[in-house]
Amino acid sequence: MEAFESFVAVALESEGFVVSEAVKFPVQLQTKKAAYEMQTHGYEVDLVAARADRLVLATVKSFFGSRGVVAEHVTGEGGNERWRKLYALLNNPAIRDQVIAGAAKRYGYGPGQVELRLYVGRFAAPTKGTHEKRIRAWAAEQHAGAGPIKVQELSQVVGKVRAAAVQTEYRDNPVLVTIKVPQAAEMLASDLPDGGSSST
Repeated sequence: MEAFESFVAVALESEGFVVSEAVKFPVQLQTKKAAYEMQTHGYEVDLVAARADRLVLATVKSFFGSRGVVAEHVTGEGGNERWRKLYALLNNPAIRDQVIAGAAKRYGYGPGQVELRLYVGRFAAPTKGTHEKRIRAWAAEQHAGAGPIKVQELSQVVGKVRAAAVQTEYRDNPVLVTIKVPQAAEMLASDLPDGGSSST
């Protein structure tokens, strides 16, 4: 599981989900070479989260230190085909419908209980916010499984992770420890006589 996916997994767990890392679902697609020939491929979903009333299929993209998530790639309406394929669960109806149906059948849910989510670490043009607005508007117009595609950005994920980290029960989870260690260090520094600097 990649680093940002680990944060997303904790955020999903805070909503009462049991989370699994990448799962592949069989998808039949028509080949380009033969007009009516079908081939079965395994389509990988980044995270699958389940609870009694809901199954979430999550596409997780961090893109920290890069341009960010581009609207055209998410919607499938432009840009490089390789980048568009990263969001095929969202923008390709043939893949989307088959994965939703396959996930519902595999885990015992109705298609109307399967929810698609996009988790974004960084949107392209974050200062202007144009890509984020276009992605959210497009996602709200989609109907897949339980309804529109839900878009979650970094601050929403971090907020849920921080809330999970303040709980008193200890969990040996690298993400929660990442949050707790700086907090503990700050408390330790404030207890030192000189306000934080110590020598050995």
